[in-house]
Parts: sequence; C-alpha cells; structure tokens
Amino acid sequence: MGRGRVLIVDDEEDIRKTVRLTLTKAGFDVVEAEDGEKAIKEIGSGDNPRMVDAILCDIQMPKINGKEAVTFFRQQYSSVPIIILTGHPQVQDATELLKQGVVDYLVKPVQPEKLTETVAKHVKAHVYKDKFTT
Repeated sequence: MGRGRVLIVDDEEDIRKTVRLTLTKAGFDVVEAEDGEKAIKEIGSGDNPRMVDAILCDIQMPKINGKEAVTFFRQQYSSVPIIILTGHPQVQDATELLKQGVVDYLVKPVQPEKLTETVAKHVKAHVYKDKFTT
C-alpha cells in the first residue's frame, strides 16, 4: 500500500509530469487533471467517488480555475487537505485561499524535497484524522 492518493490539478503538462514523478517516487498514488473542470469530474466520477488524501491545485487554469475548484472541493470534500502550487503567487490570493481552508501554499518551481515533505505532512494528518474521527 502506498503513502496515500494525491490529485494533481494543473494545466501545464510538464508540471503535472514532474510532480507526478516526484510523488510517485516517494510512494504516493497520483491522479491527474488538467483543469478544475476535469478535476471535479475525476474526483466525483462513477457511483463511488474517487478517494484522495490530498489535492495539489494550481490557481491560473482555463475553464474552472483554482479558486473555483478550491471552493467546490471545500464544499464537497471538506476533510481533504488542499495545497496550492502556483507559478503566480499573490499575497491576496494566498490570504483568501488560506481563509477558505487551504492548508499550504507552494510556489513553482518547488524543490522536490519540499513538495514531498509538504504533501506527506498533510496526507498523514488527513489519514490520521479520518482513522480516528469515523
């Protein structure tokens, strides 16, 4: 069994690939979506919604952007930690998203160790919390 399942939401294929390789190498199961719309479809697909232990989400994306996706994820999957990974950091965005319940805010390019450490910390907290609150 892996360390947990992470949904990567980013419109840049190279970023998704790099993040996927980094997290897969660290033992995580990774699911990808190229924008917020596809992420919403992916996480809620089928009769049994896909369970994830963390969501790593970009902000600036086509169709449904990161802010809109975060709002949806907070409403539908409130216990799942959301980590922002953006190439366009803005203090106002960071403040607004953290108030909405985003657990961390990373800036691209992020060092592989920092990415793995951040994801592992929040996945572990999510898995622990689910184990003892259900």
